Amino acid sequence: MTAVVGEVARGKLIVLREKTLADAEQDYEWRRDPELATFDAARPYGGSLKDYLAVFGDELRYPSPYRKTIAVEDHDGRHIGNVMYYNADFHRREAEIGVTIGLREFWARGFGTDLLKTFVGHLFDNLSLDRIYLKTLDWNLRAQRCFENAGFQRYGTSRRGEYHFILMDIRRDDFYAGSEAET
Repeated sequence: MTAVVGEVARGKLIVLREKTLADAEQDYEWRRDPELATFDAARPYGGSLKDYLAVFGDELRYPSPYRKTIAVEDHDGRHIGNVMYYNADFHRREAEIGVTIGLREFWARGFGTDLLKTFVGHLFDNLSLDRIYLKTLDWNLRAQRCFENAGFQRYGTSRRGEYHFILMDIRRDDFYAGSEAET
């Protein structure tokens, strides 16, 4: 397989790569999508493309060690979504992650699980993290199954306004123990 420009990691179904300005318009459309916003317990982005490009460009020019978004492609080079870590706490050795597969034809086909396993492995291999956590809406059973298939375990619940979340995490030792069991 040919390496992708900016490739960060490769899974069985996906490639993780650095974000570029060329991703901005697709990301803008996903952020404006009401259904995708619902999965994030958020409102669709209401600003203009010009406003979005300014923020997007700043994130590329001034990266933060505490937050990073990575593009997700299928093996044919199609940008299908994004994955990110944020709230990175290197003293506690943990970070939160979020996932968006923006192209619906890639939902419920194993891409999310492969993306998570690949991204979690990348984070554990390249950052000083021992724990990766996330939250997902309590009604999003498909996402919960995907996270569990990638090795995440439930550890609690939380609430923000009218939204109820399932809290899940994966620890370095458990991830590598699960990886060894698969081989």
